[in-house]
Parts: sequence; C-alpha cells; structure tokens
Amino acid sequence: MHEYLKPAHEKVGKDRPEPALRPLVTPVVAKIDQTGIDVTTKLYIGGKQVRPDGGQSYSVRGKGGEVIGHASLASRKDVRNAVEAANKASGWGGVTAHNRAQVLYFLAENLDQRRAEFVSALDRAGAVKKPEQEIDQTIRRAFWYAAQADKFDGAVTSAKSRHVTMTVNEAYGTLGLVLSDEAPLLSLMSLILPAITLGNRVVAVASQSHPLIATRLYQVIETSDIPGGVINLLTGERDVLARTLAEHDDVAALWYCGSREGSAMVENASAGNLKPTWVDYGRLRDWHDPRQGQGEEFLRRACQVKTIWLPYGE
Repeated sequence: MHEYLKPAHEKVGKDRPEPALRPLVTPVVAKIDQTGIDVTTKLYIGGKQVRPDGGQSYSVRGKGGEVIGHASLASRKDVRNAVEAANKASGWGGVTAHNRAQVLYFLAENLDQRRAEFVSALDRAGAVKKPEQEIDQTIRRAFWYAAQADKFDGAVTSAKSRHVTMTVNEAYGTLGLVLSDEAPLLSLMSLILPAITLGNRVVAVASQSHPLIATRLYQVIETSDIPGGVINLLTGERDVLARTLAEHDDVAALWYCGSREGSAMVENASAGNLKPTWVDYGRLRDWHDPRQGQGEEFLRRACQVKTIWLPYGE
C-alpha cells in the first residue's frame, strides 16, 4: 500500500517557482566578474570529469546578478554515457552494507574537511540564506545514512504454519535523480545518499540555476573511495534531461523534484518502460526538516522488496 500513500507534506504546501536561470543553447559570451582563470566546469561521468558531448555551456549568475562561472550543458548523449557508466559499476551493489557504510563515513569526513569552501560557494551563488546551516546539515545527513547502511534490512516473519517468510530489500540498480533549485547542496545529497546507501548507482541532474555547487563535489567524490560510475553528475536543462532519463530503458527508477508539469511529463514518459517514479508535483519541500528531507521513506523508495517463502519440516 506504500505505493498509493503519500506523506502529509506532499499533499499541502506552496508550489515550487520556476528555475531562476534558463540555459540558452548559444555560445558563451558573458564575462565572469571575478579575478583568476576562467574555468568552465565539466560533467562527472564514470569517475572522470568530461566535457559535454555538444561542447556547449551556459553562464551561471550569483546573488548580485553577476556571472560567477560557466557550467556544461549536458545533452541526450551525455545522459546515455552516464547511464552506461552507472551500469558498469554494478559491483557496488555487491559490496557488503558494512563496507558501504565505511565509504559513506569517509565521504562525510571529507565534506567536513572542505566545509569552508562550500560555505563560500553557497554564499557567492546566493543559493541559500544560511550557507553554514546548509553544509552542516549535509554533513550530518551523510553520517546518518552511513549509520543506516547496515541497519535498513529485511525481516523474517511467520506467515503460515511450517513456513518462514523472508523480505529482502534489493537495490533497483541505476536511479535517475532530478533536482530543483532550493537547497542545491543539501537536496542533492539528500537524494544521492539514500540511493547509494542501499547499493544503487545514480545519474543526478544538479540544480539548473546553481550547478556550480554540485560541481564542487567532484573532488570530494574522487577522494572518498567511491567507485567510478556509482555517482554521475550532470548539469543543464532540468526537464530536457529528465525526459531522457524517463525514456531510457536502462534507468530502473526515477526521482523528480521540479514543476507540476514536469512531474506529469516524467510519469507519462516512464509509462512506456514501466519505470517506478517518485515525483513531488511541484510542491516545495523543506529539505532541512528531517521528516521531509531524510528518513526511512527515502530508503524505502531506493529499494524493491523481494519476498521469499521457505517451507520447513518438523
């Protein structure tokens, strides 16, 4: 019945505004208002930073409206490459839950080591009002999911005489994650962490208006013993990439945080391959609230339950 029920916060609340930044498929001509080297961030696919297939990028603006950098504009080909990389990293699902927990603890520790860098980036982007709270909550959430890695497991119940019923939580495989603009770091990690905790691999589309926050995670991921292909990060136009993920047969499930229209599009596009979807119908979510941004609901959505009936004699 879980598939037909919704938490209370998903039924009420304000609608999510449209992204503040619309990527344009045109050559970059804007000048970055900062000193230093002009760097265009890349995509993160298969454990490597790669240029987008189309070679295009778009300007990203900060809290004062000035251009603070350029982000790669991913295309359908980049989505396909990311899904292929995720499928090749299937060994992550065979790693023991205890070992996955150790990797996630290491990831949380590395995030803490670079706390000041993320605070500065969040403040300059104008993405959140309290950047210190954003990174601190992200670090705490990483530790929480690391602790859950070997605790969120199945159960054994006595369903009928001389039978034992085992329920086993199994990872889907490759998950598509599409993010909204609010809390660009916390929301991204709040979806990635439960997915990889249970052994999934992810292809995540970062915040459309604040993609530079996600690109700072590349080096953190690379130095945290996470195998290449387990986490793949794309930047670009949210709904264009979401449709490609929804229509891709090798994406096992899709989580979408965006507009009401985008939610309907994802559900319709996923109907052809019977892909499980989790959409928010354009409702704003308080990612700092443990009841909305963290918990067993996320872990349950990241797995499918297999039931095994075992008969036994006297």
